[in-house]
Amino acid sequence: MASLTERARFLFHFFRHPIATGAVLPSSRYLAESMVEDMNLTQAETVVEVGPGTGAFTGAILDRVGPRTFVIAVELNPAFAAHLRTKYPALHVINGSAENLRRELMDRGRTSADCVLCSLPWAGFPEDLQHRILDAIVETLRPGGAFATFAYVHAAWFPAARRFRQILEGRFRSVVSSPVVWRNVPPALVYRCER
Repeated sequence: MASLTERARFLFHFFRHPIATGAVLPSSRYLAESMVEDMNLTQAETVVEVGPGTGAFTGAILDRVGPRTFVIAVELNPAFAAHLRTKYPALHVINGSAENLRRELMDRGRTSADCVLCSLPWAGFPEDLQHRILDAIVETLRPGGAFATFAYVHAAWFPAARRFRQILEGRFRSVVSSPVVWRNVPPALVYRCER
């Protein structure tokens, strides 16, 4: 569970930039566990987390990866990026856009990622930005690589959410929805995708 300080930090940034932050509270540890489930993180050589915020999923990712796994986090908000560098000193944190993911990996000697886990607020993005970020993620993933992101259940049947699911299905070989994680505010489900 996120500390009171982390929840306050997250809420502060939500009020300053609601669309970019996307939620009032950090995701729960239950949603974090659902995100990392079936991602084969222990075998991965390169794992990317996109939009980690205050690190609600980062700890679960770092707990699951192997000792030689290279983990990189791409965070647009400079305050969140600075917080992640302090909280997880072994994590490679990039303060930048996921649209530049391939170049960022190549600058660090990596040609592809085995897994990408993403907690971006997709519903708040215009469709062209969704396409650009997903294109960058797909370009980055090796064939057979895994991608996970989540959506809030209350919005899953809205036209924008259904369109986003179709965008995923157009880019990935398979897209599977997890059971609903009821112990998250608000309840959410995870999309697990394979390139």
